[in-house]
Order: sequence, then C-alpha cells, then structure tokens
Amino acid sequence: AAAKAIVRSRSTVIAALMVKRGEADAMLCGVVGRYHKKLAYVVSILGRDVGVKSSSALSAVLNEKGVFFFTDTHVQVDPTAEQIASSTLQAAYRLKLFGIDPKVALVSHSNFGSHESPSATKLQEALAIIREKAPNLEVEGEMQVDAALNEDIRNRIFPNSRLKGRANLLVFPNLDAANTAYNLVRNMSDAVGLGPILMGVSAPAHILTPAATVRRVVNMTAVAAVEAQIRAERGI
Repeated sequence: AAAKAIVRSRSTVIAALMVKRGEADAMLCGVVGRYHKKLAYVVSILGRDVGVKSSSALSAVLNEKGVFFFTDTHVQVDPTAEQIASSTLQAAYRLKLFGIDPKVALVSHSNFGSHESPSATKLQEALAIIREKAPNLEVEGEMQVDAALNEDIRNRIFPNSRLKGRANLLVFPNLDAANTAYNLVRNMSDAVGLGPILMGVSAPAHILTPAATVRRVVNMTAVAAVEAQIRAERGI
C-alpha cells in the first residue's frame, strides 16, 4: 500500500516509470523538492549505464569568455579517485556530444604536487586512472584554477603540461568545491547556467534545482531530447 501511494503521489517516480516502460523518452524533475531524494528514485527505477558504478552531475556556465563545465556539482559529496575518474570520462564524452573538444583540468589548491593533502593526492590518483583508460584525452592536473584557465601561468609552473590552451572542463575533488565554484561563477557574471546534467543513469533523466529559470528548463529539455535521440540511434 505504501509503495502504491508513492507511485501515485510522487511525480518523479511516475516520470521515471514512464521512461522505464518506454512511454516517455526522457524526463526532467527537481524544480521543487530535494535533489538527492529525487536522485534515489531515479537511480532505483532506471538503473545505471552499463559499466558505470556511480552517478555524477555536470553543470555549465556560458559567458562572454566561452562555455565552462564543472563536475561533480550535485551528486558525490566526497568521491574517491575512481569515482572522479569515472565522472571525468563521462563528462568528456558529454562535451564531445555537444561538439566541444574537451580540455580537462583537475583543479585543486595544489599545483602539480606542491601540496600533499588528501584531496590533491586523490586527484593525482584520478589522473593516473583517466590516462590509463583514455590515453588520448587532453587532461592535466592537479592544478589551481588560474593555471587551468591561463596557459601562460600553467606553462611557468609546469612546462610539460599535456593540456594546451584554456581548460573547458573543470573537475573538482569534492561536491563543496564544485558546487560552490559553479554557483559563484554563474551568479557573479552575466552568465547563462546549464544543468545539472545527470550522468551515469541508463536513460535521459535530469534533476534540476529550485534555482532553475524558465530558460534553463527549456535548455535542459533540449539536452534531454538530444540525448534520447542519440541513445535511440546507438541502441543504448
């Protein structure tokens, strides 16, 4: 009886079941309610992508300097090196779907081993995993944000960096850093926010936040529709 009541009363559950049953191609939710509660419903009903052990979120800011992506902004509070590597690879794949060549920086308070803190060490371990799984991906770290965005600064610190130009995908060591950085940049500049794009779920399902504007809902609808089309074409 309790399960039936949840299905009847929870719009997120209804939407996820519709996607699961093939009655809908994609879903958006989250303008009202708690993110992680809705995430639990979505993951339990839809499951994860093949080979993916955890979900993560990708958010973007579009301003006069370009488009910049941030991960993980909403899901994993303190991800392991393996989880950071997984979310990085998923995010890089998303950028390619958008027609963007991913330039990835693992960002920290540390520059290329200048500090031996747990968070910096975790990013170093994540980098090793990423390079093993995607040797052709343009990725470097760990580094401070100014080094990620300014090639001159980066080359002075680390001349042999594999990252060229300005990074467009910033990967953070934990949720606090990623979410704060994303919202700070979005609110302190005349920028358009996109996301959060939920990654690692077996179908197009994205959980927005109460801060989402009409424009962001429209943009995320387009993202979900394109994702559904790509999944249908590729049979995934």
